[in-house]
Amino acid sequence: MATLHTINKSPFERSTLVSCLNHTSEGDKILLIEDGVIGVRKGSAFAELVKSAQSNCALYVLAPDMEARGIAQGDLVDGVTPVDYSGFVDLVAECDRTQSWL
Repeated sequence: MATLHTINKSPFERSTLVSCLNHTSEGDKILLIEDGVIGVRKGSAFAELVKSAQSNCALYVLAPDMEARGIAQGDLVDGVTPVDYSGFVDLVAECDRTQSWL
């Protein structure tokens, strides 16, 4: 039973990204939205943590939020997939439950 985890806070502001990554199970999906998208930038303090999490789960970023913060697709940690709002809905439908990390 896969869980979609959503993170909307910057990892520089709150510890939700780290907490989420410590509670994921094989096959879970993580979607970073709003200020959470900052956590998947190449070269950030969280880039290596994000890379290692990809062995257990898939990571996504909401493209409109990423673009609103001036983050280009080339700025993302390799393997992080941008999705639009329709893709967000698809992720919710694909997973058995959704957990919002506030």
